[in-house]
Amino acid sequence: MSALQLSAYANEAYADFTQPANRRAQEEALQTVRVQLGRTYNNHIAGRASSTGQWLDSVNPSKPSELIGRHAKCSVDQAIQAVDDAFAFFPEWSRTSVERRVEIIVEAAAILRRRKFEFNAWLILESGKSWVEAEADTCEAIDFCEYYARQMLRWAKPDPIVQMPGERNDLVYLPLGVGVVIPPWNFPLAILAGTTVAALVCGNTVVLKPSSETPVIAAKFVEVLREAGLPDRALALCVGSGGEVGDALVSHPKTRFISFTGSREVGLHINELAAKPAKGCIWIRRVVAEMGGKDAILVDDDCDLEAAATGVVQAAFGYQGQKCSACSRAIVHENVYDRFLELVKEKTERLSIGAAEDPSNAMGPVISAKARKTIESYIEAGKTEGRLITGGAPAPGDGYFLNPTIIADVDRSARIFQEEIFGPVLAVTKASSFDHAIELVNDSDYGLTGAVYTNDAAKLERARREFHVGNLYLNRKCTGAMVGAHPFGGFNMSGTDSKAGGPDYLLQFLQAKSIAEKVR
Repeated sequence: MSALQLSAYANEAYADFTQPANRRAQEEALQTVRVQLGRTYNNHIAGRASSTGQWLDSVNPSKPSELIGRHAKCSVDQAIQAVDDAFAFFPEWSRTSVERRVEIIVEAAAILRRRKFEFNAWLILESGKSWVEAEADTCEAIDFCEYYARQMLRWAKPDPIVQMPGERNDLVYLPLGVGVVIPPWNFPLAILAGTTVAALVCGNTVVLKPSSETPVIAAKFVEVLREAGLPDRALALCVGSGGEVGDALVSHPKTRFISFTGSREVGLHINELAAKPAKGCIWIRRVVAEMGGKDAILVDDDCDLEAAATGVVQAAFGYQGQKCSACSRAIVHENVYDRFLELVKEKTERLSIGAAEDPSNAMGPVISAKARKTIESYIEAGKTEGRLITGGAPAPGDGYFLNPTIIADVDRSARIFQEEIFGPVLAVTKASSFDHAIELVNDSDYGLTGAVYTNDAAKLERARREFHVGNLYLNRKCTGAMVGAHPFGGFNMSGTDSKAGGPDYLLQFLQAKSIAEKVR
């Protein structure tokens, strides 16, 4: 099918694992992937496989003794070479027709769709996602490919501009150059795919530095793009230390833009480093940054309390709370506070915790021993800052398991109210009124997602105006943004509000050129 004849965009349908056929398909995919565990993977620089002879081991967080794969570590010299070669290849790739670039990205979506259960299996084993969370991640990767392909066709033929008498006036959108893409481990396929293909479909070349926690998934996606027809030199893969390789990539004078998703600390460092003019750099580097959140759900006294409790538990503990959109604060009206605590405690204690590959488990492990230690330190601090309702300790098993934790009566000055934890910890705070609740939800350096549960239309309207976040949800949970429907990105220290999966997102990777021709 020609890229110009693409059907209307629609989100990829999730597989229903209660259906025996889907369950069998996922079980078989897990068995198939297990045969591939322990293999080695190289970096891909200047169109060739590349290795320094130093290796990074990726393990299964549900069973850390199990090696997922060994990936070559990139050196600083190799990182510099990757940018230099991507810069050299940029003219050729940027001149490739928009239609051809779109066809490649649509074909990548088709390959992902055919291999959906296989990629789910890699997500389950390398990142510790449950079956349902892995399915959502893979589907979102497919969605990003399909959506950005269609958006590129739109920007290739933008709306006409005003025509001055005696002139022909045009506005065209051009690619920028070499981009460095630094995605996170918590959506190791969806965000990696989305940020990479957005830059590529616009005609930019990309140097991809994935998380060291999930390098195998990155290598597998690069294979998909090559199979889809992407030229080898259009995309380099560099796995390595953020402090060494990442800094070298960001500060390279030929780097035109950086697309980053991760912590506030690293995002601000990248922004500062990118802003410093390097010798030979002839542009102000663009930074597209999504840096996390401290997201709140406001529970009013006139809402469906059962629905609110369910939404809070799902948003707080889905993927073990390791989402920038996760609910880490519940702000609850004093009239329903005690009953809400009873409901969330009951629902939380029904969650089963264990190996992610077991579909009966609602929660798997956190990503690493280091992450678990950090989360445990916040839990210990929280025990002194509030009242422990449930959890507060590791869960049984060999993996990095933690019981979901709820701490009530948390003051707005507490660390667990203000700081991003990135784990299964929920702070609950009492509000005396809706006005007080709005004040509390906005008491944060972040502004990514938030939600309000109330049946009062006037209060919902106030939330639309006064709840200061990039993604606001009314009478539903604050996680689960869908490509095309919920353009994603936050305010304040949550990032540059780039709105991934939205109609304006590709403008981050394009520059507009105005052309006026005098006609006779």
